[in-house]
Amino acid sequence: MNDFNVIVVSILYDWIHNKYQYDSIYMYHFKKKRSGCMAFYLPFQTYCTQYPSKYAALYHALRDEIVGNKLKQNTKLPSSRDLADRLGISRGTVNQVYDMLIAEGYLQADVGRGTFVVYADGHVMYEAKVGKNIELSAWGARVSEGVDAGGRRREREGRIDGDKEQGEKLEGKQAGREIAFVVARPQMDQFPREQWNRGMYEQVRRMTESPQEDAHIAEGHYALREAIAVHLRRMRGIDAPPERIVIVNGSMQAIALLTQLLVNPGDPVVLERPGYQGASRAVLAAGGVPVHAPVDGQGLIPQPWNARLLFVTPSRQFPTGAVLGLERRQQLLRWAAEQGAVIVEDDYDSEFRHRGRPIEPLKVLDQEGRVVYIGTFSKTMLQDLRIGYVVLPEALHDAFVAAKRLYEPHPTGLLEQRSLAAFMASGGYERHLRRMRRVYASKFLLLQALLQEQLSTLFEWVDSDSGLHLFGWWRGELRTYIAYAAACRAVGVTWTDAGNYALPDGRAGVCFGFAHLTEAEIRQGITLLRSVSVGFI
Repeated sequence: MNDFNVIVVSILYDWIHNKYQYDSIYMYHFKKKRSGCMAFYLPFQTYCTQYPSKYAALYHALRDEIVGNKLKQNTKLPSSRDLADRLGISRGTVNQVYDMLIAEGYLQADVGRGTFVVYADGHVMYEAKVGKNIELSAWGARVSEGVDAGGRRREREGRIDGDKEQGEKLEGKQAGREIAFVVARPQMDQFPREQWNRGMYEQVRRMTESPQEDAHIAEGHYALREAIAVHLRRMRGIDAPPERIVIVNGSMQAIALLTQLLVNPGDPVVLERPGYQGASRAVLAAGGVPVHAPVDGQGLIPQPWNARLLFVTPSRQFPTGAVLGLERRQQLLRWAAEQGAVIVEDDYDSEFRHRGRPIEPLKVLDQEGRVVYIGTFSKTMLQDLRIGYVVLPEALHDAFVAAKRLYEPHPTGLLEQRSLAAFMASGGYERHLRRMRRVYASKFLLLQALLQEQLSTLFEWVDSDSGLHLFGWWRGELRTYIAYAAACRAVGVTWTDAGNYALPDGRAGVCFGFAHLTEAEIRQGITLLRSVSVGFI
């Protein structure tokens, strides 16, 4: 279990424990001779932390004890009144649970005798039908295309479609000794856990006092949208009111919803190549036709595309790190105005700028409401805190909110949203960013210098001033790159293969992530890569 889940579970457990401190965990029936009830253990309190109602908690607690053969066949259960008294819940709730378990064949009620377990260990409740296909819709078929039976994406042409937040890497064989220069792994030992934990506890308390406050607001917690608006105005120059901001479960949810809203089957959609493959999967699932636009050292190359939707990473092209210049940004905006198109700006990695002045987002230059701006907290906060946001033009806002409400009538992650809003309002978020900018800048400059000094004969490194990874093009043939990568794995050094991101045919590239590594590990890793490179120069 990761740190984030441990925090949330511990908060909920403490709250439940205080609320139900009178509940019995161990239930012993002392009138065994008269009633025939035997002693048994029922972890009701634990199940209360996992299910939203006492009915659901009791149902699953009893059912699991029966299926797990802890309550064996012919065991007599306590009366509904006795069980209700012991757990501090209503007798009606117990009766409902008993009735459900009786209907499903786990229990049997005999008049005058009581309620007994009839389920036997190994008993098959129904015979599963194997091998029957379920016909999917056209959209469902497109979504599932390229996914294997275990839910993983299939390999295409020997490589796996990449995700900028998953940090896929070339697997090494020396687990435990491996130095992994992979993307999307922030450094967590500097995170202010105590302050964050206190904030989470406080929000749990407040949510119990007004549990329905944000229950049906698809846009997300208003205080968080206010905090994001302030942050964007100060740090990115984007003047957007909270009413134009919608909270999403990571940037991919925003990309998927926007694609479904704007793409009809057969519509062309412009995507960077190389680029983020999550956008490509969303376009294909919607029935769109990807138009792969080339990227050079200055980012996306504008063209007069016959399309109405463009996905772009102008502040730091993914994965190369190239920055889109002002002239090209203006060309994209003119294209959008002429085509009546929408530009989706994915600003995935702009918080950590290590030198030079900040790059102005494309959204700031937008005067016609053509740009949708997407941001995320996955690089700056806890890695599993799946909170992103989207800044919408007025003409697209209502449709986007309606689409999100369709999938989430009740917004998820409200506890985390409220905690993050309080964290930002207190100044804790900006202090954390300042601290991490210093830490990451030192690692960035070290890695950049070492790569140029020791591995520039093998790789053409793309110059960069920001972000949490560095990109390089392999100078040789693809087969030589594969051999070099295998030799590096043998000494315990790996990286994220940029082949995951739709590189041009015949080319190889690498992404060297550094955020999670110490400076000593960075030095050691580059030294090992240099030693292996001797036979490939």
